[in-house]
Amino acid sequence: MCGIVGLLVKSPPLRARLGELMVPMLIGMTERGSDSAGLAVFTPPLPVGERKISVYSGLTEAGADFNWQGLAHDLKSHLGTTVTVDVRGNHAILTTSFDPEAIKRWIKEHHSKLQFLSTGRSIDLYKDIGTPAEVAARYDFASLKGSHLVGHTRMATESAVTPERAHPFTAGEDFCLVHNGSLSNPHGIRRMLEPHGITFETDNDTEAACRFLEWRLREGDDLEVALQKGFEELDGFYTFLMGTPDELALIRDPFACKPALVAETDDYVAIASEFRSLAHLPDIKNAHVFEPAPEEMYVWKA
Repeated sequence: MCGIVGLLVKSPPLRARLGELMVPMLIGMTERGSDSAGLAVFTPPLPVGERKISVYSGLTEAGADFNWQGLAHDLKSHLGTTVTVDVRGNHAILTTSFDPEAIKRWIKEHHSKLQFLSTGRSIDLYKDIGTPAEVAARYDFASLKGSHLVGHTRMATESAVTPERAHPFTAGEDFCLVHNGSLSNPHGIRRMLEPHGITFETDNDTEAACRFLEWRLREGDDLEVALQKGFEELDGFYTFLMGTPDELALIRDPFACKPALVAETDDYVAIASEFRSLAHLPDIKNAHVFEPAPEEMYVWKA
């Protein structure tokens, strides 16, 4: 059992309050998942040619005291590139105009315990062990700004409680997925994807779904086509919530065993596993609240 939350803000003035509105949503899902939590927030895209890399230092000896400015200095010395660093706890966002894959290769070679969480022009990703309230406070989620986000609280059932197995999962650039449920064929999905050069970092079943959908996007499918192919290949009980730079998407399996509710107003679209995570939102009493249908795709534009 896990909790999912999503929030897409249509009204520009409310985008400065995205994190403030989201934190009670995430904490409201504590009883559905208290061992770890995380979110991905989508901000206005960087200029073409620039990328953000979300990096986690919690597994290093220094932890939250990791020397990020020293890392930026070393990258300039060895790769000749300038990297700006925005630090929150044991997490940093590195912004660069250099090839992000080259930067990640160098970091992995010299700082093997640093973990890469996401890469893209829009996405910032945070996830860690702890209750939703603890993780939200650790990274000051309430101050986050942007157009939309995807969040998750985890109650581990099929793999260990570690930061890398927390959600959201991401693959490629500017794509993330959170999952409530379980897949029965993640190993078959892995065997199908590995010949295409796709590698896996955990044994979490959600990663198999994330990498399958990202592979379909890489092959040229739009998100709705990729999701339709997911219905054909992904077996199990699931509610998936996904984010791209300009979309929030929700699907449930054909049996719709895992709960989800949507509340929509002129100002926002909010999604949660239970209504209690929606009850505080502005003008919720006048929102259109509904339960998404099984095997139906819901896609909202940011």
